[in-house]
Amino acid sequence: MTFQILQQSGGTVLAVPELVEHITPSWFDLNWWQARGQSVRSAPGRGESYFLDYEGWPLVWRHYKRGGLVARLSEDRYLWPGLTRTRAYREFTLTEQLRQRGLPVPRPLLARVQRCGLSYRADLFTQRLPAVRSMADALASGAEQVPWDEVGRTLARFHREGLDHVDLNLRNILIDAQGRVFVIDFDRCRLRQPAVSWQQGNLRRLRRSLHKLFPGAELDAEWQRLLAAYDRG
Repeated sequence: MTFQILQQSGGTVLAVPELVEHITPSWFDLNWWQARGQSVRSAPGRGESYFLDYEGWPLVWRHYKRGGLVARLSEDRYLWPGLTRTRAYREFTLTEQLRQRGLPVPRPLLARVQRCGLSYRADLFTQRLPAVRSMADALASGAEQVPWDEVGRTLARFHREGLDHVDLNLRNILIDAQGRVFVIDFDRCRLRQPAVSWQQGNLRRLRRSLHKLFPGAELDAEWQRLLAAYDRG
């Protein structure tokens, strides 16, 4: 087992062994981080992702939030299905599985599931990747800033392993200064038997993200480069 399960007053915590003795309920309090002198930065997208640092550990903290109409009823509570079926537990363990298979993902460090009767709230901490930007941010600087071939090869690696990324978009693909590609955000994703149908569905979703964020951009040639590299992979 690459993580330990703890019981705290705030709920059930999954954590890597190196951080077990450091974790307290205060970790899930934004005011506590700010009181420590943290300059808290956040990332766009549903659910707040905060960039933090703790004694040499660069962290990304995400609190799970609901989207759509159901968020009007409850912004961050989900029906309790049992610990191992909660979104935080499943994303934590799936991300670690992918990392153990050598895929380019951030290391999951900590997850908390806080049961509240018939519902629960959840949080996830991952290790922040150094000097990366999203594919969306890279593309905003120019199409030549995106390593299209490497993106295609990387997505093919994930698909060979059976990763069905149900929310594959330009913000969930990260690129570092050396042109290496990483994939993040595996909430509701799963490993399954490789099949063209769902794999192409992932790629179509990424294509829709491209059209949504950059409407009217002439990127057909670049997209074909990505697909060609994907097919070779």
